[in-house]
Amino acid sequence: MTKDELIQRTQDFALRVIRLVDALSTGTIGSVLGKQLLRCGTSVGANYRAACRAKSKADFINKFKIVEEECDESLYWMDLIVAAKLVSKPQVRLFSHEANELLSIIVAAIRTTRTNRKS
Repeated sequence: MTKDELIQRTQDFALRVIRLVDALSTGTIGSVLGKQLLRCGTSVGANYRAACRAKSKADFINKFKIVEEECDESLYWMDLIVAAKLVSKPQVRLFSHEANELLSIIVAAIRTTRTNRKS
């Protein structure tokens, strides 16, 4: 996957998160959990773009670790939204699947960069 493809994929993920949050109830719980998911879900792409501009391999790894954390946090909030019965598990399945795939890509990139840095 190229840098530009991953930029597009993380942006598409952010747009899906925006739509999911928009569909949540406007009550206190839906609002609070939605804001948390919105922050980290949209942050995945923003931080990936920042990582693409890293000044060194160490800087790249540090920025990618932030992407990893935001992606994992997105999964947490999705799980909590389902557990709180704000949406059904099938409604979130595609979101969580994409978040898990992005997380796998990011973790693999961090490992590869660390391995290449040591060589």
